[in-house]
Amino acid sequence: MTYAADGLATLEAQLQQDLEYLELPAKSWVPERTQDGAPVRDVVVIGAGMCGLAAVAKLQFSGISNVVAYDAAPAGLEGPWVTFARMETLRSPKSLQGPALGMAQLTFRAWFTAQWGKETWQALDKIPKAQWMDYLIWYRKVLNLPVRNNVRVTHIGFAGDLIALDVSGAETGRIYTRRLVLATGRSGLGGFAVPDFLQGISRQFWAHSADDIDFAALQGKRIAVIGAGASSMDNAATALENGAGAVDLLIRRKQMPRINKMTGIGSQGVVHGMHQLPDAWKWKFVDYTATTQTPPPRSSTLRVSRHANARFLLDCGIKAVKQEVNGLLIETTQGALRYDYLIAATGFSNDFHDRPEFAALAPHIRSWRDGRYQPEMGAPRANLLEAPDLSPAFEFRELTPGACPLLAHIHCFNDAAMLTHGKVSGDIPAVSAGADRLVRGITASLFAEDVEQHYANLQAFDTPELQGDEWVDSTPLLNQENAQ
Repeated sequence: MTYAADGLATLEAQLQQDLEYLELPAKSWVPERTQDGAPVRDVVVIGAGMCGLAAVAKLQFSGISNVVAYDAAPAGLEGPWVTFARMETLRSPKSLQGPALGMAQLTFRAWFTAQWGKETWQALDKIPKAQWMDYLIWYRKVLNLPVRNNVRVTHIGFAGDLIALDVSGAETGRIYTRRLVLATGRSGLGGFAVPDFLQGISRQFWAHSADDIDFAALQGKRIAVIGAGASSMDNAATALENGAGAVDLLIRRKQMPRINKMTGIGSQGVVHGMHQLPDAWKWKFVDYTATTQTPPPRSSTLRVSRHANARFLLDCGIKAVKQEVNGLLIETTQGALRYDYLIAATGFSNDFHDRPEFAALAPHIRSWRDGRYQPEMGAPRANLLEAPDLSPAFEFRELTPGACPLLAHIHCFNDAAMLTHGKVSGDIPAVSAGADRLVRGITASLFAEDVEQHYANLQAFDTPELQGDEWVDSTPLLNQENAQ
């Protein structure tokens, strides 16, 4: 690709002009607070991946400037893109606005075209994943977003009407904030979803697809990969490309899923309308797409099948896994199979009871199984039942009303919100709409909480528009005329 050295500088100048014309960021308006002599944040965002960056940017645009995002990863390694995402390109169409928040100069397309031109853009098929990470790094830089890397939140608690965070790493100690946003991506509120048959099996012989896997060590090995989704294909392909002796995809279904249902009906109606549907319709949509399943991308599947030592084993459910001296014996519906190593592409769980930093919150969080789901909606699918029952701005709701009222100040802006809010807090297509919904709610709640201060400011404001010399009171003259 031919690189235009000054193209990005020109784009950045245009973006800054657009921000100035739109008066963005808006002026700060939230009253300052302190706790124990320390400043209190208006909002803390946990996670500085795509959703976290979009949330922080929208907060700042809205005049909520006393914010910070913490991410445990080093700078440039936030999110999955250059860590456990092992696809070659993104699945999403290159033209989507993503986290651009409605600003043309902030889109991936503008960033790409500014550097490599329109012809190269037209020739581009899908966005390489590392290039998407480069774009997010630029997005953070050009908006000067307040992100602190190598900082892990180890505990979330409460101090009066504030949320107290204990942090470790590059920053240590206790942080106080009025609002907390959990932009924790695919892992949501839980972590890896691990099948029961892997409980007790040594990690010497298996990994989750989101683990940091040493694929070079798998050279010449017999590998099993569970599943038929995108991560299954990407991990199988990576193993094959690193010299695995043989790779079997163990697929429980009798046929591969082939149709991406939700993409097929994608529209602004879905983005803005799904979260306002009755609960029965929400369940129906998500349950149906879970039943039909999302197929892996064609390119990812071909990336596997081009290898002669790859097999797709359909109707191959796993009954049990037994650890042997040098590997695994897997009992399947197609018989017993032996492997040196297994990769479980089994997704993530929203069981927040397994996350130590959420220990103080977990007993109070209301999920869909706690009354929102009704049997007439359909079969009780476990991963949907554990989804949090959220309010209109992604706020948690209490399991027992009054037991933990500050849950309403914690916002679940991650993949776990999908059942309540639709796909606006995890995937590229609608993340800007999700950030807008989130920040509108936070803005309204902060203003309402400080309404007495804002009213006092109204009363105290005394800068005159008129100086008193702009007119003459003609009433005395009128009175004289009327007296004659």
